[in-house]
Amino acid sequence: MAAIRSHAPVLAAWGTELAARLSAGRRLLAAGNGGSAAEAQHLTAELVGRYRGEREPLSALALHADTSTITALGNDYGFVEIYARQVRAHGRPGDVLILLSTSGRSENLLAAAEVARALGVTVWSITGPAPNPLAQASDEAICLPGVTPSVQEAHLVAVHLLCEMVDSALGRSVA
Repeated sequence: MAAIRSHAPVLAAWGTELAARLSAGRRLLAAGNGGSAAEAQHLTAELVGRYRGEREPLSALALHADTSTITALGNDYGFVEIYARQVRAHGRPGDVLILLSTSGRSENLLAAAEVARALGVTVWSITGPAPNPLAQASDEAICLPGVTPSVQEAHLVAVHLLCEMVDSALGRSVA
């Protein structure tokens, strides 16, 4: 929790920036593997639906959630390309790609970050301990210390804080 507290200013800035971009018609793309995929989907569900208070839906896509696309891309292009190809399809300049990873070393997330940055998509990552390649490949990163279960738990807290900051920046009351 101390590590999360130390990153609160970054999460607040990300929430403000994300709210502005989503309100301007940009979108959030999110991805991870395993438990991190679940947290990425949790984030997008909170933004498309609601976090605590009512507001308009926000454009957010979990790139692993379309199983037909994932399996087709994995079969045709390999696992490393499953997110990069989707970023090429959906990412536009001004969009944000959030990547969650406990290791910060997943090749498919690194490939997605590379494609995103080439397209003008801002890349934010939430990872486990630094240094790691994903943090270095991102525009900004929050690196959390600990072993995998603790990092995954911290990712959930970070996702909720980010949602809180988005709603706050949008001036939405929480119920």
